[in-house]
Amino acid sequence: MSFDLSVWALADGATPEDVRTAVRRCRQGQHLDRHPDPRVVQFYRAITATYPDRHPGPNTPWAVTPLHAAHDHVELNLHPTCEDQVLLDIERLAGEYHLMLFDAQDGSVYPPPSHITG
Repeated sequence: MSFDLSVWALADGATPEDVRTAVRRCRQGQHLDRHPDPRVVQFYRAITATYPDRHPGPNTPWAVTPLHAAHDHVELNLHPTCEDQVLLDIERLAGEYHLMLFDAQDGSVYPPPSHITG
């Protein structure tokens, strides 16, 4: 069983419910034919530069390869035993590229860390 996350490039002001709606559409196979959001492209390139999803080595954190990347999101299916650093890198990159993080285990949505005010 994998630990599943996805990162989403939605419009500024998107709510957690907007992310959940986008996830439901994706799961139903409803994908818009649009150019990839640059934030998604940058995130994908950055995360796979550190953790390749094409011809991964034996210590890959990915339970499913290659990663599912669409115009507005990237799905990340992780081995449950992957190192904590992988999760920290995903969170950091989601913040860098202003992506919302969806936790498929409980439906939680987290805004990019750079958008959280204290």
